[in-house]
Amino acid sequence: MTAPILQMRGISKTFGTVRALRDVSFDVQPGELHALMGENGAGKSTLMKILSGAYTADPGGEILFAGQPRHGRDDGIAVIYQELSLAPNLTVAENMFLGREGRAMSLVRRGMLADRAQPILDRLGVGFSAQTPVWRLSLGERQMVEIARALTSDAKLIVMDEPTTALSTRETERLFDVIGNLKAHGIAIIYISHRMEEVYALADRVSVLRDGVYIGTLDRAELSAARLVSMMVGRDLGSFYRKDHQAKPPTGAPLLEVANLTDGKRVKGCSLSLYAGEVLGIAGLVGSGRTELARLIFRADQPAGGTVLLGGRPFGARNPREALAAGLAYLTEDRAGLGLFLDMTISDNVNVGVIQSDAGAVGVLDRRKAAERAGSAIRNLGIKAPSARVNAGALSGGNQQKVLLARLLETQPKVVILDEPTRGVDVGAKSEIYKLIDTLVGRGVGVIMISSELPEIVGVADRVLVMREGRIAGEVRPEAGQPISQEAIMALSTGAVPMQEKTA
Repeated sequence: MTAPILQMRGISKTFGTVRALRDVSFDVQPGELHALMGENGAGKSTLMKILSGAYTADPGGEILFAGQPRHGRDDGIAVIYQELSLAPNLTVAENMFLGREGRAMSLVRRGMLADRAQPILDRLGVGFSAQTPVWRLSLGERQMVEIARALTSDAKLIVMDEPTTALSTRETERLFDVIGNLKAHGIAIIYISHRMEEVYALADRVSVLRDGVYIGTLDRAELSAARLVSMMVGRDLGSFYRKDHQAKPPTGAPLLEVANLTDGKRVKGCSLSLYAGEVLGIAGLVGSGRTELARLIFRADQPAGGTVLLGGRPFGARNPREALAAGLAYLTEDRAGLGLFLDMTISDNVNVGVIQSDAGAVGVLDRRKAAERAGSAIRNLGIKAPSARVNAGALSGGNQQKVLLARLLETQPKVVILDEPTRGVDVGAKSEIYKLIDTLVGRGVGVIMISSELPEIVGVADRVLVMREGRIAGEVRPEAGQPISQEAIMALSTGAVPMQEKTA
């Protein structure tokens, strides 16, 4: 190996009485993609913020970059955060050089920036120009602008934090091509992701943190799901997708019946039945209409046709509030944009759906009852927070998801629709969410789970409906003691099996 481009030695960080990092050592080679993994709260973000200069490490540690001590925000290291930091009203070139424009911006100066930016964009192989306004770009294209911005600073090391979370399959493939190009030019990459398939495809080495402590580093040849999970959470992979409840053949009347539901656009005459105490999985490729179907059932969007029965009776809800009151809850896939109130406390988020029940005859809220409810949610769901007064926006992704689930459970639903419930969530929090699903099923709640992760949907669901092009392509269920097949789901998803053909 050549000399490392980055060496972090004995890095510790304390916030008050909380020890976020404890004597962590970490190094990266030039031209290497080094994945950094661990549960939410393991210390990955804190370590990267120390590297970027946003945080100062406790005394005693050392950071060397290109063989020299690193202090503050030197050039040479660029961080691309999960939440992109572009100015949509500016052009691509202006965003690439934002903060480094030099003298006052003029039309001539703007043209010069575009001339400097375009060769970098050409190197990345993007399909837009330096003078394109950022607001016109897709999320994947904006990700490329962030990378281009890093290259304008002659970065030798780029940190990518969950870069594919909101990207389509095609955009993800394009990003992987760009990563390969960057590595070929000797640029090192620290890659933070919860998606193991990405780590297998990209990583030269993987380092794992757990509870603020460095656990170890694996070379590419040593990578396996079992080893990584064991390092991250200290237990085996085998228990992750194992259902505690026993799948039973549906009996009696369905709890939820959907017949020929359509929005006239993306969803085209979908029908399904859900029984009490059952987990019904809905699979399909991105764009197949899974989320659109869920939103129609929940009345977040209005159907153009079709019927819904809940408990054998017509479901007359006209909006999400009435759907909740009727006993149907929906966990959105976009917890930050459409689910949580990030600038409100955990307590406010947990209680917002049942706040009317806490109001007395004169409309005065019972704060004690709300506090007890929030405290119970923190204990029962294992939400990691010092108190219920912490803002939801300060929590990790897994803990945010638990807060959103706690809010839904307070409404005492009969049916719960979970749309990508473990997206952006670490493996430990995933396991806890699966246990919560088992608890709901044990109470007789019907659960619809939408997921893009085949191992997850195979392990958790009792049977699976597969969507393709806005329609139910078919159903996959276990038969003769054989588990649900990932291959059968993919065959229906991709069109290898005709629509509505039964698959085992």
